[in-house]
Amino acid sequence: MLLYMIRHGETDWNQARRLQGQHDVPLNENGRKLAQITARALDEVPFDLAVSSPLSRALETAQIVIGRRSCPILLDSRIREINWGDWDGIGVGDPRYPSIQNTLRLFYENPFAFPGAPGGETIRQVCERTWEWYQDLIHTTWYQDKTILVSTHGCAMRGILNRLYENPDNFWQEGVPVNCAVSILRVQDGKSEFIEKETIYYDQALCRNFYYMD
Repeated sequence: MLLYMIRHGETDWNQARRLQGQHDVPLNENGRKLAQITARALDEVPFDLAVSSPLSRALETAQIVIGRRSCPILLDSRIREINWGDWDGIGVGDPRYPSIQNTLRLFYENPFAFPGAPGGETIRQVCERTWEWYQDLIHTTWYQDKTILVSTHGCAMRGILNRLYENPDNFWQEGVPVNCAVSILRVQDGKSEFIEKETIYYDQALCRNFYYMD
């Protein structure tokens, strides 16, 4: 099994540094452009199927990358982004919400200590649901010889891959994956190995880090 795991393209809420979580924010023009560049780079990859988060930004990214290939796109809610609960839509560092900023800082600086937003999820909960999905995927008999595109989100991607990193305690691995970053994994007999980590196929000058605390 070969897995091409991609983070969705840019959205307006990414650009505005808003916590979009499971809010269904579509790709913006630049997000579609990044996905189209990535699609051209992966044009020769013989995808047999794609699995996507049902959120439109991930689904549209998958549709752009798959292009004219006649393969199914399956939706799975377990690879949706972290649920931000009552904080959905709040801006990172927004001075109108000073009471949450110290807790939000934990999300980036000490994520396993982050208690979750009210009505939302913790990092550990994201890791558990995404890892459950990953185990189901890699142990499905029919998928063993398949090449699969997985379209997901920044925090969800880190959750999926957390136990595969050399140091799982370092959740962010030095940062949120940039939009349309692609990690490629080979899976055989239930064991996963990285072939590439977070490759981007567009000009590095277009990389944007929307996730930081002032």
